[in-house]
This record gives sequence, structure tokens and C-alpha cells, in this order.
Amino acid sequence: MKFDVELVGKIGSMALIDKKDNMIDYTRVARLSRELKPGYIWISSGATEIGRLDFMMRAGYELPEGEDAKTDYAAQGQAILMQTYRQYVDSKYSVRQILVEHHHFNDPVKREHIKRLLLRCREQNAIPIINYNDAVSESENRRMELAALAKSQAEVHECVDNDETAALVACLVHAETLLLLTSVDGIYTDPADPSTIIEEIAGKDAYELVDNIESYKKYCEGASRKGANGAKAKLEYAKQAAAQGTRVLIANAKYSIREILAGEVRCTKIHIR
Repeated sequence: MKFDVELVGKIGSMALIDKKDNMIDYTRVARLSRELKPGYIWISSGATEIGRLDFMMRAGYELPEGEDAKTDYAAQGQAILMQTYRQYVDSKYSVRQILVEHHHFNDPVKREHIKRLLLRCREQNAIPIINYNDAVSESENRRMELAALAKSQAEVHECVDNDETAALVACLVHAETLLLLTSVDGIYTDPADPSTIIEEIAGKDAYELVDNIESYKKYCEGASRKGANGAKAKLEYAKQAAAQGTRVLIANAKYSIREILAGEVRCTKIHIR
């Protein structure tokens, strides 16, 4: 099977933050950034939380909760996020910021534009860093737009969750591997017990694989289960990418990309055999 892109990777907000120092985990970001190369597409969460922590450090107080605070934090944090990636990605590669919203994936013309942009990055020795454009995305307006789209098309993508964005990008560019980095080693049958990690979800074809993914989602039910909702969402979003032949890996960000791709560490692997 021919793939257009080697890797689409995504790192979650909590995997980017050093909880002890309440700031970016620069050691982790530096290590991962140095592994990025042309043919890799990187989706990075974290702008809103990084912006919140940076604002508190500089201003000495936290903004009142609400939509305005979220967008203000996102605008502040996105600049720091991109500055950090530029600092640590190999200097011989360009770094390109790509901020997306739901309409980039729900509109076929915009979707094709994004695809061409991403594929040109590989040809031009550039690393695309993608994030959702929280700073200009107003939630009520977004809900109205999505509701209107739902009346005119069968499938609507929200893209507020970067796991969904990563899966959509992997499908768009026909990636060989979709790597979802988190603060845990993978999907568990019991999140409280690390020994219950699900190391493989596979199927002989797309239909069997999707059925098997659905069967494992039962382990992600229940709001009281720590990490359950995130795990369930990851499995749901991984379905389409895995069904098209993309290998999906859900792994801990404490490991290097090389270690994960080589199968040297425990993670959850979702694929067609």
C-alpha cells in the first residue's frame, strides 16, 4: 500500500506540561522536536493551557472563567508554543504554523487546499505544526455553523478535539502512521491498573477492525473512570484512519518517536493485519 506521508503525530496538552513547574516541559518538547523531519506532520495541543500559565506568571492573577479567557489564553499560548518548536526543531528545516477550524475539513475546496499545503511541506523541507484556532473560534457561532452543516451533509467534523483533527489529517494525506501521544502508555481495560493495557486491536480487513474497535470502547464507559472519556474519543477518531490502512499508535509522550515506531515500548497499536 502506498502512503503519501510517513507520520501524522499529535501530542496532548497534559503531555506537554511539566506539572511540577506549571510550565511547558521543555525537555520533552526538545526531545520530540529534534525527531521531527520532512514527511512528518505534527498536531500540537497546549496553547490554551500554556497561555493560562504564562499569563498567571506575568500578571499574578487568573482571568475570570469563560469564553473570553479561553481565547485570550489561546492567543498568548500559541505564540509560545510555536516559538518553542522553532527553537528545538533542526535548524535546517522550516517550521510552519497551520491553524485550522472545522470548516477547513467540512468544505471540500478548503480541505483540498489544506492537503496541498501539507504535502508541499514535505517537498520544501518544512515541518507543519497544526493546532485548532481557539483564539478566533467563538463557541456559540461554531455550534450554529455545525448545526447548519448537519442539515445539508451526512458527515460533519467538529475538530475541537485535536485527536479528531489528527485523525482527519491522517486520512486527508493518507499517512502510514497516526501517532497519538498522551500522558499514559495507551488504552486500558482498567485505567487504574497499568498491567491491563490493550497492546493490539486488529482485524483482517477494515470491517473486522472497526467491529473490534467498537468492542473495546466498552472499557471506556463511565464518567467516574479517570481517562475514560479521552480513551473512548481516541478509539472513535482512530477508526476511520485505521480502516483506510493507517497504523494507529496510542503511546506515552515520555518515549521517543523512534522507540514507539520501532515497537520497543508498550503502547496500543490499531491496524489491519
